[in-house]
Amino acid sequence: MIAKPELADPNFRETVVLITQPLPGGGPLGVILNRPTEFRLSQLVPSARGVPEQFDRIYAGGPVARNQIIFLAQSDERIGNALRVLDDVYLSGDNQLLADIAATKVKVKALRAYAGYAGWAPRQLQAEIAAGGWYMLPADAAGVFTGDAGSLWSNLIRQVTERATYLQPATPGVAQHASCVYSAKNSLTLSIHDLARGLCFAESFSLMLSSSISSSR
Repeated sequence: MIAKPELADPNFRETVVLITQPLPGGGPLGVILNRPTEFRLSQLVPSARGVPEQFDRIYAGGPVARNQIIFLAQSDERIGNALRVLDDVYLSGDNQLLADIAATKVKVKALRAYAGYAGWAPRQLQAEIAAGGWYMLPADAAGVFTGDAGSLWSNLIRQVTERATYLQPATPGVAQHASCVYSAKNSLTLSIHDLARGLCFAESFSLMLSSSISSSR
């Protein structure tokens, strides 16, 4: 999710947030990707002292539980005690992961440590999306682990703006994509299809999020 320029909440102003699946009985959670800090992981977590230097930085992950460190790791191996959020990207709150990386028991291509995370109550995020506070884009590992995290928001805002200009309808008042109108029968299938094609981000995400929450009950 990319915060729109008019989003004034200081917790999320000019942020890019990677959203994971909703927790059972709760709302979705994620981490802010573009707020690097000057703090070093090895200064705060003893088990991180053997972790490669390029991973030794802490990012501000969100306003919830700021004294808790959670990790995003990219690996070709399945990482235990972690949530798979992309094909080869895992979210974990287990400090043992650091010890395993330092001991080369777990091989990672990238690692990010976040102080805190972003969380929403059930249906709160859908309301924010419907109110127009966020742009939606499919996530990828290159964006998550970009070497220039501080510029991620401005780069994505430019991409979204260029995409929106390209997709403007030729006739004023005509909807851009009829496929954004979903029927009850096939709405989830259409939403996933549209999201994969890069269309109807807000509608697709909201429908998939609602479906995930319903299925977790």
